[in-house]
Amino acid sequence: MDTPKPIGYWLMHLHNLIEEQFERTLSGLSVSRRQWQLLNTLSRGSRTSGELAEALAPFWSGAAEDPQAVLADLADRGWTRVDGDAIGLSETGRELHAELAARVERARAALLGDLTPEQYHQTVRSLATMAANVEAALGNPARTASSVS
Repeated sequence: MDTPKPIGYWLMHLHNLIEEQFERTLSGLSVSRRQWQLLNTLSRGSRTSGELAEALAPFWSGAAEDPQAVLADLADRGWTRVDGDAIGLSETGRELHAELAARVERARAALLGDLTPEQYHQTVRSLATMAANVEAALGNPARTASSVS
């Protein structure tokens, strides 16, 4: 009899698959997942480096890439512009983001398959609740408790 795999297995397996899917989705455009995250965040409006660091912190913990180095690379490629303290997308950056966003949307659709929106939202709510439970047990309930709905 096969023993069902625990949630930790499925979380790590899915994480690794998503990383591989993003790598394939972004291939051919010389863009990493971290660069995509910065471009996507900036597509919603200019931000200071501090605001970018705060918005992207959950995705960058343990990442091999340095956020400042990735930002510098985006600037070197002409994909961002600086206006005072704010960093925003250049016109070229906006065009690239649009192409990437279409690819990422197709990848997300493949990930979700035939899940209903309610099934997806319930899964996210369950995972957020589990994270809040563990954070409370670790003595740091403020980090995720507000994101559980």
